Amino acid sequence: MIILLKKNADETQVENLKSLLKSKNIEPHVSKGSMQTLIGCVGDVAHIDPSLIEALDVVESVQRIQEPYKAANRKFHPEDSAIDCSGVKVGAGSFAVIAGPCSVESEEQIVGIARSVKAAGANLLRGGAFKPRTSPYSFQGLGADGLKMLSTAKRETGLGIVTELMDFRDIELFNDVDVIQIGARNMQNFNLLKEVGSYTKKPILLKRGMSATLQELLMSAEYIMASGNPNVILCERGIRTFETTLRNTLDLGVVPALRRLTHLPVVIDPSHATGYAYMVGPVAVAATAIGADGLIVEVHNDPPHAKCDGIQSQTPAAFAATMEKVLATRALVSSWEA
Repeated sequence: MIILLKKNADETQVENLKSLLKSKNIEPHVSKGSMQTLIGCVGDVAHIDPSLIEALDVVESVQRIQEPYKAANRKFHPEDSAIDCSGVKVGAGSFAVIAGPCSVESEEQIVGIARSVKAAGANLLRGGAFKPRTSPYSFQGLGADGLKMLSTAKRETGLGIVTELMDFRDIELFNDVDVIQIGARNMQNFNLLKEVGSYTKKPILLKRGMSATLQELLMSAEYIMASGNPNVILCERGIRTFETTLRNTLDLGVVPALRRLTHLPVVIDPSHATGYAYMVGPVAVAATAIGADGLIVEVHNDPPHAKCDGIQSQTPAAFAATMEKVLATRALVSSWEA
């Protein structure tokens, strides 16, 4: 349910309304836009009579939200959300590029790549310390040691860390992490989503599951937000279809589609979406042109010998070339938006 307030609403009356809602086990979220202030109601609103709320002097009107996701809904929060990732903004006109290797392999490797991607224009450093792999015999990541190496790269370059959390029992190891990634395989691990949402306010990069609909993606975001963390970034990384030429099938139409449905920022992962390094650059440029809020790109200093996903990883030189085109495209998009 959304409560639209009258212009120049009395603050005391607004606070009284919020207290009334809380007394009915409804969590009120105030959103002040350029034209309208509203209160989004999170909780079981079925027992509330909208006419009683509309009768209050401070209220303009009451609307019920039909979609099952509430906090992630654009109706709930009409203005685009800008998520602050330790000083790097994502969304609401701010564009961010996350880059780095699929997995951390050594301190020398991650520090070197961090320096390269920063020089090319990346804002945040990605790198897997814990790796979910299809085969139990594949490289599973360096775990806690990998996180320490990421921290070293952060100190050396100033880039914030983006890395995946697979098991909530490891959360205490993530104190130096700036953005917690929830991978595609865990998009519907609802216990993990609730635990992360209630434990931390750090930004959560939520990847779309391999067979998930957009509504299912938004419902997973809702789990995090309803648990107390509003700082969610959606990541489109392609879904599994009958096509086998590419690793996954990427529909860039999800960017404008999600833009209508939600206020949350949307980043594109061209590396997992295509599965081949030669496709990453063109798809990254296309994602930028269609209005994505950012990119997450795999970069490795020696792709043929990478322990994970080398075939889809750009070299630092290739990434630098991609960034030139991405930044030029972003400048054009910004001029269109202006």
